[in-house]
Amino acid sequence: MELTAGLVWLLVASALVLFMTPGLAFFYGGMTRAKSALNMMMMSFVAIGTVGIMWVLWGASMATSNKDNFFQIFANPTSHFGLHNFTEPADLLKVGYAATFAIITVALISGAVADRAKFSAWVIFTPIWATLVYAPLAYMVWGGGLFSADGWFGQTFAPVIDFAGGTVVHINAGVAGLILVLIIGNRRGFGKDPNHRPHNVPFVMVGAAILWFGWFGFNAGAAATVEQAGLIWINTLAAPAAAMLGWLAVERFRDGHPTSLGAASGVVAGLVAITPACANVSPLGAIALGVVAGVASALAVGLKFKFGYDDSLDVVGVHLVSGVVGTVAIGFLATPAQGTAGLFYGGGSTQLVAQVLAALLAMAFTAIMTFIIAFPIHKLMGFRVSQEQEVVGVDLSLHAETAYEFGVSGRGGSFQPLHELITGKQLDEGAEVPATESVDVTSNGKKKAAGKESVEA
Repeated sequence: MELTAGLVWLLVASALVLFMTPGLAFFYGGMTRAKSALNMMMMSFVAIGTVGIMWVLWGASMATSNKDNFFQIFANPTSHFGLHNFTEPADLLKVGYAATFAIITVALISGAVADRAKFSAWVIFTPIWATLVYAPLAYMVWGGGLFSADGWFGQTFAPVIDFAGGTVVHINAGVAGLILVLIIGNRRGFGKDPNHRPHNVPFVMVGAAILWFGWFGFNAGAAATVEQAGLIWINTLAAPAAAMLGWLAVERFRDGHPTSLGAASGVVAGLVAITPACANVSPLGAIALGVVAGVASALAVGLKFKFGYDDSLDVVGVHLVSGVVGTVAIGFLATPAQGTAGLFYGGGSTQLVAQVLAALLAMAFTAIMTFIIAFPIHKLMGFRVSQEQEVVGVDLSLHAETAYEFGVSGRGGSFQPLHELITGKQLDEGAEVPATESVDVTSNGKKKAAGKESVEA
């Protein structure tokens, strides 16, 4: 089989979506404190390893449409184990494209538990969650399962419209992040410590730019026609642009000034909202959807302080809220030219009801399954670092390295005064520990020496 233009585009789109995960690492890494930046980026990068291998071995088989399935929830994990028995020439390209979606969905969750999650527990959690939560939901929506035209839900109500992952990716990741927060608990000083703020806003802006760039492959990779690809491209431009302006407007009226962080977050909120609807709404509908998503998420990110859950990097406020907005909005804004019409285009309430119920069922499924996975991990091995490790910083305590030198010459990341904290072993009695670099945990990890910068940043 010759490599057609459509298959070449699928190759390019797959690379774009895979590039989004390092972009997310920059986005999240800049939003954390300096002493947690590397750990935050590592949580995204390691998801490529754990989920990528899982997808090749059994994940693709679980999400692939076939008659051998478990109550329309997931397909047989062994039917294509190790990617064997695929018969169509383009099957492996489609598997690769789908793998990039699974990877970034898992990586998105990590932002909710920044600064305090144990890396080893995260490594265990990621392939299990992708197996028991992501792959089944992908099958239910895209693989011919429960929510599809042939599934029980689709035949009873209406097939769920989710072109690129409103339920499968964003609602899924948002709910999972919330459950992890409730299990692990809040950061030390949540809502009180002024150091809980982004340490590198330019990283955040660069990460948002990479995400927006890759999102054109995320949304348009599965386009079937030139006309559909053009519509998706324009909608992927218009919705985040409108959401950014909506978020900045909220900041201007509420806080008195628009911020760079707000601009970047608004872009992501708009991208999240247009994801399920990108092939089913008009460009004007995309602008309206973007404005609503930007305003809704700008207001929603403050709810964590009101209700007391430490969603560190606003996974719930952005991905869950805008994912729900985009999924439900299809029931209002879907145009008849692209298939089933929404309520505003004379289509009645059938599709709207299906979209709302699908969002609620996806939230319930993810919440229950994530708790079943994460709670035993937390009880058996601990999903949270110790208070001392959190104060010193998870970069140093978990990885023995730091993103920045902070004036400590020649040490890179392995600071001898923290040898016992990092390795669990005491230094030899004869080893010299420079008094100028001692760390007092009770002083929030600040160095005692004059002229040395604090690792509290």
